[in-house]
Amino acid sequence: MENRRTKKYDLLACGELLIDFISSDFAEKLDDISDFKRLLGGSPANMSMNMSRLGNQVLLVATVGNDDMGQFLAQSVGKLGLDVQHIRRATMPTTLILVTRSREVSNFEAYRSADCEILESQLSPNLLNAISIFHTTCFALSRKPAQENILVAAEKAHKLGAQLSIDVNYASKIWPDQAQAQAIVKSYVSKGALVKVSEVDWERLYGTTLDKPELALDHFLGLGASLVCVTLGGDGCWVGDDSGHAFLPSRKVEVKDTTGAGDAFWSGFLTAWLDGYDKHTCALAGRSMAELKIAHFGPLPDQVDRMAIYPENG
Repeated sequence: MENRRTKKYDLLACGELLIDFISSDFAEKLDDISDFKRLLGGSPANMSMNMSRLGNQVLLVATVGNDDMGQFLAQSVGKLGLDVQHIRRATMPTTLILVTRSREVSNFEAYRSADCEILESQLSPNLLNAISIFHTTCFALSRKPAQENILVAAEKAHKLGAQLSIDVNYASKIWPDQAQAQAIVKSYVSKGALVKVSEVDWERLYGTTLDKPELALDHFLGLGASLVCVTLGGDGCWVGDDSGHAFLPSRKVEVKDTTGAGDAFWSGFLTAWLDGYDKHTCALAGRSMAELKIAHFGPLPDQVDRMAIYPENG
């Protein structure tokens, strides 16, 4: 087992740090909701905070507004021990998202502003040379200037020896140009990326039903990915690399909220990858983290026992 923690930071997560207003009650449509709870949100932020809870050394690069919500976000992230010196405060408002609390797939509406103002100056070569994994999302890549600056940084990080990672969390509400999204995902993945994609993400990005998840594995491996995980919600997940595919079923968990379950899954998966485990164990670790999140409304506790996510200890 090869430990892949070779740099100062285990992971740099680059992308959206924002406010989620999540419905207090389960709902399908936003217009059915009258009461929301404010939570820290954004896939890279949630994922990196979960990795920090697991004891990883994590850096978050993001932009928030120079307003009360931006202050709340920066302080909240910093309390978990993440390196937040590259969170920029911009003059425009902090991005907000309204989200339905859901047992399956949440509905949402985004009010975007500061999140896409990630600048080249936040991603210096010295910073990119100090990371083992460079991670981002389709949400983060959906608008300029963040789009261009993240792609340039990912290329530099790759050349400096970092492993690329992406959550293909595509939604047409966020990225209307589907063809552009497909092309940018293809380019990013081609550099040997670790890929997480849900069944819903696939259908949104490619406009086709995913009847056979193995086809998504083959698609991204064919684009150049080194390892791919296709999550199927309550039906489990598929994981694959050039050595083959494997299916991991889900386990029954009382559902408190599915929001952030995918980010929790990928935090466990990448933690196991950094610890040198094989793809099946990475998926098991991801499942353990997702189960913790699904059974919990709101953020997880500040610390999670990393060894407890591995099958020999669970």
